[in-house]
Amino acid sequence: MASTRFIGKTAIVTGAGQGIGFELCKRLALEGATVLLNDIDESLTADATRQLQDVGKCIACPGDSSDLRVITQLVETAVSETGRIDIAIANAGITLFGDFLGYSPESFRKVMDVNLGGTFFLAQAVAKQFIAQGKGGTILFTSSATGHQAHKNLAAYGMSKAALEMLAKHLVVELGPFGINVNTVAPGATLTERTVTDREYEAVWSRLTPMGRPATTADIAAAALFLVSEEARHITGQTLIVDGGWTSVSPPPY
Repeated sequence: MASTRFIGKTAIVTGAGQGIGFELCKRLALEGATVLLNDIDESLTADATRQLQDVGKCIACPGDSSDLRVITQLVETAVSETGRIDIAIANAGITLFGDFLGYSPESFRKVMDVNLGGTFFLAQAVAKQFIAQGKGGTILFTSSATGHQAHKNLAAYGMSKAALEMLAKHLVVELGPFGINVNTVAPGATLTERTVTDREYEAVWSRLTPMGRPATTADIAAAALFLVSEEARHITGQTLIVDGGWTSVSPPPY
């Protein structure tokens, strides 16, 4: 029997057309939430929303989550459709690999705009709505194990993810008095539509991960949904690493 812990809740999830974001939407909908599913890819957004129609209530909200106009639209749609927002998961992110010495300003700005800017301003917009509602709320950021452990060709990405974790800590001070908790989930190697295109990915990360396998999207979603549930309302400013133990030993995949 499915849990009903999110009945009556409205959740926004960015970067949710596939992978971890889609799994988050599916689990939230299964447990009773109305979910606003966002992805920059309009066709992915539409397909993902269709897949969830038999699971629960899901509203398609395509657009670039680093665009302030899209962020405003997400908040306005949630309020107009359900009258409230309870949960916001800033999951959208971009990985642009590149050697530090040759990394371009264009790539750097894109990573920071999506990973940091989109998250920062979604949190800001949602927090204002939470305060107007007067009943608190919960915000979750998606970081990465690479925010804790260096990884070749991911200096900009790892930097952006570490910054998200510090943002969550700062928002404890800014938003805690309003009953808003802010946490971060940091996935390690995870099997998604993107990573399985690498034929060596699962074998390599099964060898490197102390638990003997990379994570599944369900592993990440289970941790994330705990952090946005009522059971975690007194947890804030924290990061939960879900990596099968990799950051404890950190063998490089190269």
